Amino acid sequence: MRLKDRVAIITGAGNGMGAADALLFAKEGAKVVINDIRQENADEIAKQIQDAGGEAFVSTADVTKPEDVEAMVAETVDKWGKVDILVSNAGWDQLMPFLHTTNDFWDKIFNLNLIGHMNVIKAVLPGMMKNKYGKIVTIGSDAGRTGNPMEAPYSAAKGGVIAFTKTIAREFGRANITANCVCPGITEGTRLSKEMVEDIPDKEKAQKMKATVAKVTPMGRLATPEDVAGAVLFFASDDSRFVTGQVLSTSGGLCTP
Repeated sequence: MRLKDRVAIITGAGNGMGAADALLFAKEGAKVVINDIRQENADEIAKQIQDAGGEAFVSTADVTKPEDVEAMVAETVDKWGKVDILVSNAGWDQLMPFLHTTNDFWDKIFNLNLIGHMNVIKAVLPGMMKNKYGKIVTIGSDAGRTGNPMEAPYSAAKGGVIAFTKTIAREFGRANITANCVCPGITEGTRLSKEMVEDIPDKEKAQKMKATVAKVTPMGRLATPEDVAGAVLFFASDDSRFVTGQVLSTSGGLCTP
C-alpha cells in the first residue's frame, strides 16, 4: 500500500473528486480526514472508509476561515500525531459572463478557490517542516492554464493556485516538502459539473457545451473523479518523491500546454 501509515487531510471530500481521493487514499493505507462543510456528505464517505476497515474522521471546517482550518489541523495532530499529506481540493464556481459578475461574486470565488488553499497550506506547513516530510497537492483547473469563457474570476483564481503551488515548492523543498498541482477539466460526477447545467438559465446551451467538450477531447469523453484521483495519489505518494512544482492536467488530452 503506497500510503500505509500516512495521515492525509482532504478538503472538499464529501463528494466528487475529493471523495474519490479519500476512498482511494484509504484503500492505499492512509488515515484520512474528510473535510467538507456538508456534514451528511462527509459522514457518508467516512462511513464507507470505516466499513472497509480504514480509519477516517470528519471535519466541517470552512477553509475560508483560518481559525477553522487551524482547529482541524490541531485535531488531526492530537488524534494521529501528524499531517503527512494535504489535498487542497475544496472549490466552487458558477458560469457567468464576466460583465454580469459583481465584486461580491469575485470575493466569493477568490475566497474559496485561492485564499482557502492558502489557509490550509499555511496551517499544515509548520508541522511538515518539523517532521521534514510533506506532500501538498492542490487542485487547480485547466481554466487556470488556458482561461475559460464564462469563468473569468474562477480562471484567475485557479491561475493563482498554480503560481502559489509553484512558489511553495520552491520555498519549502529543502524541508522535504513537495507541492504539485492537478488540473482537471470538466469532470462528471462532481457538484460543479451538475450545477453547470442546472443552475444557469440556458440549460440547453450548457448541455451542448459539455457534449462539445467531450467530443473534442482526444480520449472521447469527460473525466470521472476516479480518473483525477489516480493523478492525485501519484503526487501524494513517495512515487513522486523528487517531483515538485509541477502541474498535471487530467482532461484526456484536451489541455496540452
